[in-house]
Amino acid sequence: MSGMVYGLLPLQHRKIRRHDIADGVDTEVTTRWSAAMLDSARATVGASNLRLETCDMARMRWLGVPAMAGCGLLLALVACSSAGGGSDFGDGDGNGGSGGGTAGGSGTGGILNSGGTGGAIDINPPCNSTPDVDADGDGYTGADGDCNDCSPQMNPGAYDFFGNGVDDDCNGVADDEPYACEAGLPIDGNNPLDAARALGLCRFTSDGVVGAQRTWGVISAAYVFADGSVSSGEPDILFGMCTGPGGYGSPPNPMSHGVLTSFGSGVTPRDGESMVALSSGVARAGVNGDSPGGASMCTKSATPPGFPTPSTAACPGQGIDDTPVANDPIALELRVRAPTNAKSLTFDFDFYTYEYPGYICTEYNDFFVALVYSQHPNNPPNKNVSFDSQGNPVSVNNGFLEVCSPGNYGGKSFSCPLGTGELNGTGFEDHAATGWLQTTTAIVPGEELTIRFAVWDMGDEVLDSTVLIDNIKWDVDEGETGTDRPPVK
Repeated sequence: MSGMVYGLLPLQHRKIRRHDIADGVDTEVTTRWSAAMLDSARATVGASNLRLETCDMARMRWLGVPAMAGCGLLLALVACSSAGGGSDFGDGDGNGGSGGGTAGGSGTGGILNSGGTGGAIDINPPCNSTPDVDADGDGYTGADGDCNDCSPQMNPGAYDFFGNGVDDDCNGVADDEPYACEAGLPIDGNNPLDAARALGLCRFTSDGVVGAQRTWGVISAAYVFADGSVSSGEPDILFGMCTGPGGYGSPPNPMSHGVLTSFGSGVTPRDGESMVALSSGVARAGVNGDSPGGASMCTKSATPPGFPTPSTAACPGQGIDDTPVANDPIALELRVRAPTNAKSLTFDFDFYTYEYPGYICTEYNDFFVALVYSQHPNNPPNKNVSFDSQGNPVSVNNGFLEVCSPGNYGGKSFSCPLGTGELNGTGFEDHAATGWLQTTTAIVPGEELTIRFAVWDMGDEVLDSTVLIDNIKWDVDEGETGTDRPPVK
């Protein structure tokens, strides 16, 4: 049935968007609804399409309207459409409806770690449920703290959008997602939870919690080696030549990680005040002893399953050291329970390598990988979600190496369109970096997933690589796995 589509709005001064499906014309009217106007509305759309509700605070929440808006009369002009009964509240996947409305924010669908407009709330009142029934299938009942069992986007496990005026996580306060938790963190980053904070993850939770306590958040964080182990194998370098406290049986070298407020003279965090640095040398800007030119951190582990792998598209016929040994490895591993209203994950990274320009397409090419252990069916077999458009893993050979001086090296031509400014003061002057990149990967809403960011030297312990990581975000839209340039900061 075709007809009019209206939003759900408090009866105060509001812009009402009237959309005629037949001719596609939108009309906005700012008005205070009176009895006469209600009679006029009934005459316009028909009494069968008009629902007038009184409410208390619980009723307001049930309808997906923020309690902070106050109670009063609500006008629900129900959507009528032959295309499937859609409404102005969006499709439940973060895509705003035709009207937007208070519940849907601006309808852009993004969940940001430091703000954002949020997605639409999927409601179709009336929706009757009992405290022990999970009517919307989101894993939470009313007894578990689900404040709107008509919407799978509202429950204790949800990310609480900024700016949409909705209590998405059902804690009684709208728009109160924790953020900006990275100020003043120690540079050594020895507490791995501080590294999580530097990435923009400001909510923490626990294993085994139920009900209203089963929120999204970081469950645990640890510094590990590339394969997830925590005890070093036998390094090839004598202990007296080590940088930092490495050696057989040692944990990850603390000098290989850091929480930085800048890197060199021109690189700053993508969001907030801090970012994480991981390095096969010393994770600091500038020259630090032998790093980044050739420090040995005296640690060793296996490589992750599926590595090393050649950059086949970038270096046809490349010979690789196929021994699955990672030299001077370091990794940050996070266990996270994803928000129930998130379908993808994004993060930013910037990879620096000392191997440019002398070691292109060789067995010595170091790796950065972002391993995401998710239940999503599109999760890559080797779990690495950061690669270029040709499938090359992140190394000196990948297609994003654009911060450099141009030239032809190793049978490849480098145009270096981003210049060399971002190398100043980093210790990688006369070498190369990718510049900031952004990886997106699909996840399963509400799942517990493991994320391991790892970097290591391949073939030997010299010529270091460093990666900066920042700005983890969640999104209600299911993005395709891939890496590209992020929006300009």
